[in-house]
Amino acid sequence: QVQLTESGGGLVQAGDSLRLSCTVSGGTFSTYIMAWFRQAPGKEHDLVARINASGRDETYAESVEGRFTISRDNAKNTLYLQMNSLKPEDTAVYYCAARPRGMGSYDYWGQGTRVTVSS
Repeated sequence: QVQLTESGGGLVQAGDSLRLSCTVSGGTFSTYIMAWFRQAPGKEHDLVARINASGRDETYAESVEGRFTISRDNAKNTLYLQMNSLKPEDTAVYYCAARPRGMGSYDYWGQGTRVTVSS
């Protein structure tokens, strides 16, 4: 059974930084495409960033480009999201998700970690 566990959320002020972590157990982390999504109150899940299995290819939502960095440590089965210059509009529950090789969807999700950015 694949389990994803996020950590690192919290309450910060605008302009601050946070680093989220997502540890994956029970699967083959190094083969998964990984991503961070977020869901603000009353809104849909939005893709924030994704990274391929090797960690060499990253894509970002336009709203976070240049401020957020996604990375992974395949030796530690851990995904990261470094968030800098946080804005109140970044307030959301952040989820990590895993897409197994050959699959077209993110099959595994974490429980989410809340990030609140005050102005």
